[in-house]
Amino acid sequence: MTGKLTIAGHAALQRRTLTAIVAVALGLVAAAALAAGTQVFDPKTRKWVDYDRTKARKYYAAHNEVPEAFRPQMVKFRTAEVPGTIIIDGNQHFLYLVQPDQRAMRYGIGVGREGFGWAGIVRVGRMAEWPTWTPPAEMIARDPNAVKHAGGMPGGPDNPLGARALYLYERDQDTIYRIHGTPEPWTIGLDVSSGCIRMRNDDITDLASRVKVGAKVIVLMQGAALYKGV
Repeated sequence: MTGKLTIAGHAALQRRTLTAIVAVALGLVAAAALAAGTQVFDPKTRKWVDYDRTKARKYYAAHNEVPEAFRPQMVKFRTAEVPGTIIIDGNQHFLYLVQPDQRAMRYGIGVGREGFGWAGIVRVGRMAEWPTWTPPAEMIARDPNAVKHAGGMPGGPDNPLGARALYLYERDQDTIYRIHGTPEPWTIGLDVSSGCIRMRNDDITDLASRVKVGAKVIVLMQGAALYKGV
């Protein structure tokens, strides 16, 4: 169906969005951490501690790994969304891939830094392996380092899109946002990107193997701009 949504259509969309919000709220492991920014649980002190860029790099340098909370794991997750749906909780830095029997595969993610967060309902329009990165015009205008890649940077281990990219569409239009890998795995759990959702290369490879083109993607982020059309 094309054109404007009817009143009934708007109501249905609002109900679906509310269902997703409730689902994520039920699946959160640390709702209290929202007010303090990114935090991780320290099993030694049994306390939540702030997690910023400096601490993230030190942790990765020491362990060659991200904190356990941001590693892939199957979790209980109550939602009315069908298996195969992706639900992104930008505040907690988790991506959930809905599974049968009220469960979800949870991955750690990096999200948009201040001013680049967004929320909405989109879909996976296409996927690519070791994709070419072409910075959008807006990025080229604000970042001189992006100018040299205006024609596209070939895929590879140093490419900002990493090993895989899921291109997010609103209907048939590319939103310019992606869920993708990264050559900077220590940034998982932080607000660092220009709006895209980043994952470790192993994690995005695993996610891409489980997801189908057309999959629904629900992005939730407190205080974020609402994506047009939603």
